[in-house]
Amino acid sequence: MNRRESLRTLAIGAAATGLLLDASCKPGTQKITEAAPPKEGAPDPSRLPNEIARDKKLSEEKFFTDHELATITVLVDIIIPKDEKSGSASDAKVPEFIEFIVNDMPEHQTPLRGGLRWLDVQCLNRYNTTFREASNQQQIDMVTLIAYPKKAKPEMAQGVAFFSRMRDLTATGFFTSEMGVKDIGYVGNSPTIWTGVPADVLKAHGFDSVWG
Repeated sequence: MNRRESLRTLAIGAAATGLLLDASCKPGTQKITEAAPPKEGAPDPSRLPNEIARDKKLSEEKFFTDHELATITVLVDIIIPKDEKSGSASDAKVPEFIEFIVNDMPEHQTPLRGGLRWLDVQCLNRYNTTFREASNQQQIDMVTLIAYPKKAKPEMAQGVAFFSRMRDLTATGFFTSEMGVKDIGYVGNSPTIWTGVPADVLKAHGFDSVWG
């Protein structure tokens, strides 16, 4: 299954449902006043000063070692590699996102650091090298052992839990980045202009118009 196409389908379906409900509750047309775009460098009006300061502080903190961060970069690019449509997870700065998350949510620190160590020990036993330094095929073979919980052997349980966490963080980091949002084609709300639900979306959900 193509993960990106699946998420794109879910996003479009959710957006279409919301738009249809909105249209059914607000019949008729309404003139919308065009808002001036925010000035470059202006503070974000949706964030409080203490929130901005906290995010800046967390972004400057470093939890992972260089080796751990390099290992994470390899892993996230295996989970979401570069393709003809978008860059890889590391191109979308997912490793930096994960670094931020472990500082913001310390409960991720021990499971991730332990999982990275577990991965290196497994690779040292199998290939006499760390996961980061293993060949691409060895990396894929190792990931295959822990990527499918229902197929994994019991002794791989720690690796399965680690990889599941890493996969969730990678998907979250990628699909909330500018690159990931563009990848699934999500355009969000347009406060200045709304021309109605696109015809192709209506047709896909069995509607001829917003009125059914």
